[in-house]
Amino acid sequence: MRSKFSVVLGAVLLMAETAWAADASMFRGDLGHSGSYGGGGIAHLDGTKWTYHGGGQFIASPAVSGNTVYEGGTDGFLYALDRRTGALKWKFATGDRIVSSPAVAAGTVYFLSYDGNLYAVAAANGALKWKFATGGERRFAAKHLHGSKPVAETMPDPWDCYLSSPAIWKGTVYFGSSDTYVYAVAAESGALRWKFKTGDVVHASPAVSGGTLYIGSWDTYFYALDAVTGAEKWRFKTGDDENIHNQTGIQSSAAVADGTVYFGSRDSHVYALDAATGAKRWAFATANSWVNNSPAVRGGKVYAATSDTGLIYELDARTGKPDFSVSVRKWPVFASPALSGDMLYAGLFSGEVEALDLKTHKSLWRFATEASRKNAPALTAADGNGNFGAAFSSDFYDDSVAGYVRLLTLGSILASPVVADGTLYIASTDGTLYALSLTP
Repeated sequence: MRSKFSVVLGAVLLMAETAWAADASMFRGDLGHSGSYGGGGIAHLDGTKWTYHGGGQFIASPAVSGNTVYEGGTDGFLYALDRRTGALKWKFATGDRIVSSPAVAAGTVYFLSYDGNLYAVAAANGALKWKFATGGERRFAAKHLHGSKPVAETMPDPWDCYLSSPAIWKGTVYFGSSDTYVYAVAAESGALRWKFKTGDVVHASPAVSGGTLYIGSWDTYFYALDAVTGAEKWRFKTGDDENIHNQTGIQSSAAVADGTVYFGSRDSHVYALDAATGAKRWAFATANSWVNNSPAVRGGKVYAATSDTGLIYELDARTGKPDFSVSVRKWPVFASPALSGDMLYAGLFSGEVEALDLKTHKSLWRFATEASRKNAPALTAADGNGNFGAAFSSDFYDDSVAGYVRLLTLGSILASPVVADGTLYIASTDGTLYALSLTP
């Protein structure tokens, strides 16, 4: 006969094993990349639950699955951390930086490295299962890029900071590559199922919905592909900029909801296309400011943010008309916004997280990384706006790169915030992964 103590102990152990009610096992939380996470409106920041300091910068977004948080760093390691404490469980070394957000499925973690390989490692211990070689990973490059000098020199884009993050659907891993292809490989073995060629690097992350894969390329086209065969269903042309290549290319990943696919472009628009045909439903112009982040979509609303103007927009999903916009003091927003309850969380180049109440359109709180608290004064104007003149000394290309690197010393948040079970996970270029405690 079981004692009362054993019954209670068994119940406690069962609760501990099933305590994680919500996971975020891939980029933007689901295959449709909605950026919407479960839970109620979380209005208060209780403090930092834990932090983990890696050996490089954290640019990729974390994945949360079971009792583990997975994050890749620019030091070339994939880290597996205990979800409760942040303690290191294991780390896996690749040959170069990891700026692709991991995806977790069936006990395996998938991610792309700048060493030109897509990796599949065991989620439990980091053992390599297989790796798939692409044609090589690189940044988008062009002459006279963003107006930098010398005019005749081909320049890699320092603002091209991500690689494609994989999506897993029905035993297949989908991702884009700098070799201009979109790939589909078997999740179990890494065997190639199909590849589709675009006209330039593909650093956007694929969204999958209704058997169709949606992805943009730096060739200015957005593609819809049959997820099983790789056959093209349709393509849509965005704007181009043949002079300085500033207003060109798709860095944003798509979100799919209610028969519509939404994405941002460096041509300074948010687009809404018919998911079945590719017909344009609307395009919202953002005053020559890039939309590099992936829109969040929920309840008939689309949320996207801009780079130069530092604005967060709520758009009507049906018409594209803005309901409101909120300024984040002209700090660029590359990180994709995350939704949870009545709250929106946005990561800024300033190394801060802005928490917005979607009902009142007000900022409820702001969290600053360790590096931001230390270094922000030198790069912030008196009005709180970003002081980019202090970062960029000239339009010569080398000075442009140096300015970009200087901005990252703020602990910039380029990774998308992730919400799971009352915890907000924030990855920063100060090399720290923050787990922030939140309460309703």
